[in-house]
Amino acid sequence: AFSKGGSFSPSEVVFAGYGIVAPRVEGNSGYNSFAHLDVTDKWVMVLRYFPEKVSPDRRRHLARYGSLRYKAIQASDRGAKGLLIASGPNSKVSRQLIPLRLDGSVAGNRLPIISITDRIAQLFLDSAEKTLGQLQDELDAGEPQMGFLVPGLQLESKIDLEIEKKMGRNVLGVLRTVESPTGSDLIIGAHLDHLGMGATVTSLARSGDEMGIHYGADDNASGVAAVLELAEYLVDLRSSGHLVQKRDLVFGLWSGEELGLLGSGHFVKKLGLGKRNGDNSSRKVAAYLNLDMVGRLKESLVVQGVGSSSFWLSTIERANLQVGLPVLIQQESYLPTDATSFYVNKVPILSFFTGSHEDYHTPGDRAEKINYQGARRITQFLSGIVTDLLEMGHPPDYQEMQDSRRRGDRSSLRAYIGTIPDYSKEGAEGLVLSGVSAGGPAEKGGVRGGDEVVKLADREIKDIYDYTYAIDFLEIGASTEIVIVREGKRITLTLVPQSRE
Repeated sequence: AFSKGGSFSPSEVVFAGYGIVAPRVEGNSGYNSFAHLDVTDKWVMVLRYFPEKVSPDRRRHLARYGSLRYKAIQASDRGAKGLLIASGPNSKVSRQLIPLRLDGSVAGNRLPIISITDRIAQLFLDSAEKTLGQLQDELDAGEPQMGFLVPGLQLESKIDLEIEKKMGRNVLGVLRTVESPTGSDLIIGAHLDHLGMGATVTSLARSGDEMGIHYGADDNASGVAAVLELAEYLVDLRSSGHLVQKRDLVFGLWSGEELGLLGSGHFVKKLGLGKRNGDNSSRKVAAYLNLDMVGRLKESLVVQGVGSSSFWLSTIERANLQVGLPVLIQQESYLPTDATSFYVNKVPILSFFTGSHEDYHTPGDRAEKINYQGARRITQFLSGIVTDLLEMGHPPDYQEMQDSRRRGDRSSLRAYIGTIPDYSKEGAEGLVLSGVSAGGPAEKGGVRGGDEVVKLADREIKDIYDYTYAIDFLEIGASTEIVIVREGKRITLTLVPQSRE
């Protein structure tokens, strides 16, 4: 899906093993499929995955650099004409061709990329008197093998891809105050999207279940249901005259969370929070409460973002007196969910979560596995926090977290520079940032939210894949140049990457 389209004149073909380039790190030697191989203006044929018959630690290391995006970047950096991808017989795939899948970023498509069957790959290799199975056997031992030019073979192609753009829609509701509002709204939200039917980039479906429906009962129908239940309860409470409400209450169901917080990010921009939310005395948004996966209560309810305000600990304790939930407090406020769209724009946040499980992002996330009584208790608990916030004359204070170095389980990078990408920005030359972590290397180097990164170290940045790849090769503690575009001007800044560990 991230192939470049167009017509491509006949060019030679080279075989480059697994197409992996991985650095040498402690406990793992480096790996370079392109060593001593000239791929300039040639099609590069690679195997789809990474070596199989190696130690688990070695597999983890190579798998980190084995994505098709990274392989395409490596081939492009070396001047390749295009990329051919074959699975290989040892991979034992159920479907030989890579399906077209929804891709969160089509920016910076560099190369024509074609998925081919093992039969076609072998047909190409016949003139080199090589067999695909034997080549894969040698590579699976763990060491890169010398690549080679396939003699007498040229490839001409025409690739026609139609990029589909779809419209996501947030669903909003407002419970207005009877009297004049304080001007500082309380927002409660949950994302309403999930992965849909069939294979997607982030699906973790097990073999044989890849084309099933991803029901998303916990992720995130549970959060949406809690927001709707809260809305109904608070309307009834006000109708009976028992709700003290000093500020407007906004209910937000966000689209596009799974693609990169697109819906909540769009809402925050339209509201202009980056410009208007810096002064605690006149903030547009008092606080944001987020519900993401609250349907599998077992040991405890995880309450994240407590470090975003000094107000939270006392209000959590008061709200839980009547419910008695087992609550696990976490200070972390930079989270892989919609709460981050608000937090980076100086809004105190809380995010509620009952933990990951074996059905996460699979068709097994079904309604019959929801703990409904647990979800009811969570919603009761949350109602206490909400009524507290509605009665307050002033919004909770906002606290910046220092050196936040983790984004849940979504980041495996060792180097840390403290930037938060904006996945919703279209038409940019590079990668736009929605914010920077307080006290992190990027902030110290002068990088700001809204900056567009076009170069990091010596690598041109076109999209999130270029960016994460560039970060992966940064040297901890060494000054690094970052080039950004700000208000139409190209600016070079210096930052010093830190260790994420």
